[in-house]
Amino acid sequence: MSTGIIIAIVVVVVLLVAAGAAVATIGKRKRESKQLKQRFGPEYDRALEQHSDRKEAERSLKERENRHEGLDIRPLAPEQQEHFAGEWRNVQARFVDAPQEAVRESDHLVREVMRQRGYPVDDFNQRADDISVSHPNVVENYRSAGAIAERNERGEASTEDLRQATVHYRALFEELLDTSVTNRQSHGTDGGQEEHSAGRGNDAGAGGRRGEEVR
Repeated sequence: MSTGIIIAIVVVVVLLVAAGAAVATIGKRKRESKQLKQRFGPEYDRALEQHSDRKEAERSLKERENRHEGLDIRPLAPEQQEHFAGEWRNVQARFVDAPQEAVRESDHLVREVMRQRGYPVDDFNQRADDISVSHPNVVENYRSAGAIAERNERGEASTEDLRQATVHYRALFEELLDTSVTNRQSHGTDGGQEEHSAGRGNDAGAGGRRGEEVR
């Protein structure tokens, strides 16, 4: 066999190996993208809007996952669930006469539940990023509530704004009390909207059955 033929064969083999590696890499990226979409839901689309390209967006989401894995997230004890649910009923009852204060208390109560669950609570944006990993379908509610709470402190929020903020806080609050939602999300289970609905209907939930002052 001539040297030229041997070289040609080697070149073909190298090209085939390179092509196979490229296909494998593309396949891996597609699988990773699909997994991130399933886990983060609407938060995945938000990341795409915030970053210059898909690779950068997915990198930021993976960083959130890695950080979240290092947190000691724990379930609430049944007595804690009942305590916080009772506190939420009190907040709802106060909304009628003192909506501004009720929103402040809603924000404080959500942060306290997060702290008891093991989430760091010092920085709002970091709280939202951490929540986006385990509760991606309600994190935007939390961001909206936070924005209204800031306007509330400046005296710029209407009563309807405050009502909406309380509803937004409740969406996250109910999921934080429903620890089965966190467990499913932490294992990468799809179907976030179904989980959110389950959270709102949980017996330990703060809305629905316990108070209708804020709708």
